[in-house]
Amino acid sequence: MARREAPEINAGSMADIAFLLLIFFLVTTTMDVDTGLTRKLPPPIEDTNEPPPEVKQRNVFQVLVNANDDLLVEGEVMLVSNLREEAKKFIIGDASDESMPEFKITEVPIFGRIPVSKQIVSLQNDRGTSYEMYIKVQNELVAAYNEVRDEYAKEKFGSTMKELEKKAELSKKAEEQLEAVKAVYPQRISEAEPKDKGGK
Repeated sequence: MARREAPEINAGSMADIAFLLLIFFLVTTTMDVDTGLTRKLPPPIEDTNEPPPEVKQRNVFQVLVNANDDLLVEGEVMLVSNLREEAKKFIIGDASDESMPEFKITEVPIFGRIPVSKQIVSLQNDRGTSYEMYIKVQNELVAAYNEVRDEYAKEKFGSTMKELEKKAELSKKAEEQLEAVKAVYPQRISEAEPKDKGGK
């Protein structure tokens, strides 16, 4: 009596199926990507004997966050919600007001030689400042510059900065307009090394 052989399973296409499943999971899986702050760090300080240029106090907008997350602007306690408007006033400035920053005649694309504010926003944090408060203050200061630039761009060119950025990809004129607005209101946020300032 002949022995009956067990039927074989055709596994030839198993590799193809496994490969297709792998592709499927790679395409459909989402991965969380950690993103940091989009800030350009200042270059390292070179060892030179020359002292840094003197900056007049009226040209500096002092922002301090202490270890208790209290916000002090120009020595006065302030809510974070008010910081943007105060920063905008300082950035725009007023040449006739001696408490506001000075202006310097500067060559600006499109506009030629015009007065540009010497404003600097100085941000100082304590080593005990919370990361959340640090980010809030940074965001408000950057938003102040963005809003000032947007308002100026709309007034002069009828477009926001984002609209000019899109147009600048195709148009040299829009690129010049974008650079002109940035030159009129340069973003100058000076961040000092954190110190132990403590609470109020």
